[in-house]
Amino acid sequence: MEGVIASNDIQLNNNHYFLGNWIEQESSFLFFSFPADELVKSTLANNKHAKLIDMYEMTYEQWHGDKIEPYTIGNLLISPPWNKAAIENNRLKQMILDPGVVFGTGKHTTTEDCLAMLNNLLEKENISSVMDIGSGTGLLSVGAAMLGAKKVLACDFNFLAVKTTLNNVRLNSLEDKILVAQAKGEEFINLYSDIIVANIHYDVMKDIIEEKGFLEKKWFILSGLLRTQTKTILSSLEGKPVTIIEHRCPDGIWNTILGRAD
Repeated sequence: MEGVIASNDIQLNNNHYFLGNWIEQESSFLFFSFPADELVKSTLANNKHAKLIDMYEMTYEQWHGDKIEPYTIGNLLISPPWNKAAIENNRLKQMILDPGVVFGTGKHTTTEDCLAMLNNLLEKENISSVMDIGSGTGLLSVGAAMLGAKKVLACDFNFLAVKTTLNNVRLNSLEDKILVAQAKGEEFINLYSDIIVANIHYDVMKDIIEEKGFLEKKWFILSGLLRTQTKTILSSLEGKPVTIIEHRCPDGIWNTILGRAD
């Protein structure tokens, strides 16, 4: 796999080994399944405002940081489509997850904690609708639907993440339960849902928790926070009509917060 960083107004002709484009502000990461030196050269020649910053070649496992293998979180057995695990426990449901080139296979502490909290809530509470802000691969959205949520809204501002989420929704035949949208979380925060799950950047989260719609959710799970960011978020929540139910930080680095509206 080879990645290229260039300006985000780049135009790339359709190519069977072009995997996708991840946009970060004024840069784009282009992913290919085979070395694409000539294609990159011609693309740069046809896009005068684009500039090549760097190129990398690595395996799929190197990009994700580990082998992509089946694993279990709560009542879910999560398997890549090319390596489906046999279900040996009747309580388990199998989720098919293809992360594509969207970083993260679901094994990050924040994702695991969010899914574990969702698992516990959906087992014990009357939760019908879930809003997943910053859906990424769609793991949390698909997980929520498989664990009992009747309606799930999955949104991400990055188009490649949206495509990956939609692909995983289809792999699990959950199109009737999950709506996938490309949008900023702030644009949907005022829509109703029983619970909001936000595993996102701090800069987005600090604004979302100030929205009226945030306090109208029965439950919230906030994650992706480092120590000082967590202190700031918790301090902001202290003055609001909410109760913090659980605060996890198993690795001493990444924090996840579960709370409910009073």
